[in-house]
Amino acid sequence: MAELPTDTNDFAGFYRQTVAPLRRYLARLIGSSADAQDLAHDAYARVYPAVKKGQVEAPQAFLYTTARRLAINRIRHRDLARTQTASHEVLDGAMSPAPGVRQIVMARQEFAQLERAIAQLPPGCRAVLLLRKVELLPHKEIARRLGVSCSTVEKQHVRALRLLRAALAAPPEEATGTEPSETYLPVTGTQS
Repeated sequence: MAELPTDTNDFAGFYRQTVAPLRRYLARLIGSSADAQDLAHDAYARVYPAVKKGQVEAPQAFLYTTARRLAINRIRHRDLARTQTASHEVLDGAMSPAPGVRQIVMARQEFAQLERAIAQLPPGCRAVLLLRKVELLPHKEIARRLGVSCSTVEKQHVRALRLLRAALAAPPEEATGTEPSETYLPVTGTQS
């Protein structure tokens, strides 16, 4: 056990004698040699004034007790910070209005499947569907633009929706390479 230092030179000797074992002790307590070095420094800074005034009978015991208390406080603060960080991350993730990576990937896959299904529609069905769903035109305006009857537009629209539902209901690998099996109803000319 180290002797009671009576002056600054004695405290320097006390420091040299106790610093390495103290750092090892603290490293075992908190699991980090860098933190142990910081805590040892803090412990010596707290112990020195009391030792210098002669208020301490067992400086090594006082040093280790001080260091242990500092280590316990550091562990509490570290655990509290981890808990708060983890809870903030959970809350941030839960409250985020932005879609997650999984939702983005799924949406892109669904969009690609929809694009393939639309591309595979017969030209007349595709034209009617795009004018109706993208440009939001009424059937009469679509019929006027395409030069067909309103009845043809209605039939092409219903057919396009039916073919899309079938294509989107099929697994993606089945929907990619198949052509619609129904016969093509041309948009040009009048049909009833």
